[in-house]
Amino acid sequence: MIKTALLLARKDLTIILGRSAGLCQALLLGLLLIFLFSLSLQAGERLSPHAASTMFWLASVFCQVLIFQMLYALEEQNSAKTGLQLLPCPVQAVWLGKFFAGLALLCVAQILFIPAVFVFLSQNLGPAYPYALLGIIITDLGICTCGSLLGALCVGQSGRESLLSIILFPLLIPLLLSAISLTSAGLLDISGYTAETAQIFQWLGIALAFDMLFCSASLILFPYLYHGE
Repeated sequence: MIKTALLLARKDLTIILGRSAGLCQALLLGLLLIFLFSLSLQAGERLSPHAASTMFWLASVFCQVLIFQMLYALEEQNSAKTGLQLLPCPVQAVWLGKFFAGLALLCVAQILFIPAVFVFLSQNLGPAYPYALLGIIITDLGICTCGSLLGALCVGQSGRESLLSIILFPLLIPLLLSAISLTSAGLLDISGYTAETAQIFQWLGIALAFDMLFCSASLILFPYLYHGE
């Protein structure tokens, strides 16, 4: 199943990177959100780390929605969904393949978003940045897990562009709260074991629990959602 998922991810990435227009749209949307928010700052003013972290994750989630819309629209355009359903392997391989492709594209987007946050929102890296990096990795896994699952639910629907956002954002609230707190900790001057450090470990636990819960749910529910049962 893993081999099939990697082949599907490679196929999707080849098509999307070959077209490039949809990916550029997702990247520009995230960068535009960060830039427009920076216009509210006065010259020399520094945005709070918590607000800067919030803008980073808003840009990431909006970008992620566009990414999974593109990924699941590939088979819809060419009526290739039936072919994927007939693959001689568990249908969860499709979910895993979309997950890998979406995760790769989201990481590419965040490579651009992170410098934009430092430049446009006047942020400085703090001593606790390893926690922020760990939080980004865990959160990316969670939002791509949900995106790959719910993308299957919205495919083929006339209003899938809005339906995916409406369903996805409420589910991601606990994970986003954890991600914002963890990322902002990487922008603060935190050293040693303090009350802030204890909260960091609590948020890490919440994020990990979210990932495990939705990964298990995706493996169970994806065949029913993808087949439309």
